[in-house]
Amino acid sequence: MATTTNATQEFVPIKEVRDGIVLLKDGGMRAILLCSSLNFSLKAEDERNAILMQFQDFLNSLDFSIEILVQSRKLDIRPYIALLENQLKAQTNNLMKIQVREYIEFIKNFTENTNIMTKNFFIVVPYSPAFINTGAVGGIGSKLGLSTPKEKAGNAEASFEETRSQLEERLSVVEQGLVRTGIRVARLGTEEIIELFYKAFNPGETEKPIKTI
Repeated sequence: MATTTNATQEFVPIKEVRDGIVLLKDGGMRAILLCSSLNFSLKAEDERNAILMQFQDFLNSLDFSIEILVQSRKLDIRPYIALLENQLKAQTNNLMKIQVREYIEFIKNFTENTNIMTKNFFIVVPYSPAFINTGAVGGIGSKLGLSTPKEKAGNAEASFEETRSQLEERLSVVEQGLVRTGIRVARLGTEEIIELFYKAFNPGETEKPIKTI
């Protein structure tokens, strides 16, 4: 019995990441916001109630769905250790060398015996356009493959910009609502989104050795 091996990409619904927007294979779009956290336990009771009310008003104001994602990962201390080791090599003072070496050992032992986790908070804002054929000639021509490459590219670009403007409106609503609750937000760019997905699909990469300068 013949078997076929499918590439991993075939199971991922992402077509490409463009201008900080995730384009899905079904035509949908996603934008991702990185959100700060609030130390709720340190707030006074009145502040807590105010934050909860603001967040409730924010959720009630939405007429579209959003996805709240919390990413927990073990802290990768290796880049910091590599930086310290480079500083150690550059030291000319023997006393400073001893202190830096002891500090490196302390950090290594501490992180090995303590499970230190980092948390990142994201909000995914979606938009899926409704595909409607307007114009019988254009619809038939498209089905028969009569559209020229230039026409197809122009239509795709126009569709992208139109859909993008709708997504931008939703992003503005989400950003303003979160800022009112005291949460800082930053929109992820193309490279940041690619890095986020790469780490999500390749969690073992953090276990591999890193190169030091």
